[in-house]
Amino acid sequence: MRLVVIQRSLRLLALLVLTGLLAACVGGARTDANLAPVAVPASFDVILVAEKDRQFDYMDVPLTEQDLRAALNYRKEQSLPMSTALLKRGEKAKIKDEHIVMLARIAVALGFTAYVEEDGEINEVRTTVAPKD
Repeated sequence: MRLVVIQRSLRLLALLVLTGLLAACVGGARTDANLAPVAVPASFDVILVAEKDRQFDYMDVPLTEQDLRAALNYRKEQSLPMSTALLKRGEKAKIKDEHIVMLARIAVALGFTAYVEEDGEINEVRTTVAPKD
């Protein structure tokens, strides 16, 4: 009889620990910064189109991540407006997670704000940068 009570207590304890771990993992996703409303600008400095094979179409030229970063860096060096960029869906390619991650990396490195337009809705790409040791 005591063995059954101990087993039930251990199961309950394991369930509570699992629930606590799950709550701790999900808790960071809902911060004030992540839930703040998106202020969409009236116009964008750069408009990109998602292409196949992890490429972007910029000014009717397909570019890889490195080429796009170089092109946007050149634009910034020439003192051309470079504070916002919009990524749209291409005719033959959807916006994939890889596109968003690559654009986020470039945006953090060059210091501009990136937006993504999907299904007529524009969302800001928000990133968090891990502190360097």
